[in-house]
Amino acid sequence: MSELDVSDAETEAALERVAALIRDVPDYPAPGVLFRDITPVLADPEAFATVTTELASLVGDADVVVGVEARGFLIGAAVAVVAGTGVVPVRKAGKLPRVAASRTYDLEYGSATLELSADTVAPGAKVFIVDDVLATGGTGVAAYKLLADVGADVIGFAVLLELGALGGREQLAPIPVHALLSL
Repeated sequence: MSELDVSDAETEAALERVAALIRDVPDYPAPGVLFRDITPVLADPEAFATVTTELASLVGDADVVVGVEARGFLIGAAVAVVAGTGVVPVRKAGKLPRVAASRTYDLEYGSATLELSADTVAPGAKVFIVDDVLATGGTGVAAYKLLADVGADVIGFAVLLELGALGGREQLAPIPVHALLSL
């Protein structure tokens, strides 16, 4: 099912188990879209621990992990705890009382706007972005631009699952992109 970025057989086996938990949901949220549902991974303590530990190992010297709405919040918060950093959410429009920056971007099936809360990421802060899935790259690029708008230094971007055929990695260049699983 996947190409794995792993360092040993034990990690490879754990990530294969994670991959087996991801469900395909055809025609969601729109006809012709194949949605990759990671909810079973989050619900499984062993799988979620594997994802958290592997992603946290990539954070390096980041000052803060940024989790992208909505599943990126869950993964990002867990990664931040393991990595020993704070966590900042990037939210959908209209969810924050004070907004520092806002970006609208295209999705495979529409458009969306992301916002960053004021006074949460200091200029010059080293930031590591975490999300669930990398598809076309629109969400990742919007999150990166939000952080650049407030003067942050994005040092990496990581996801549980990359849908390589959709070209998202290329959209994020030159930011280092890490994916635990790729389809």
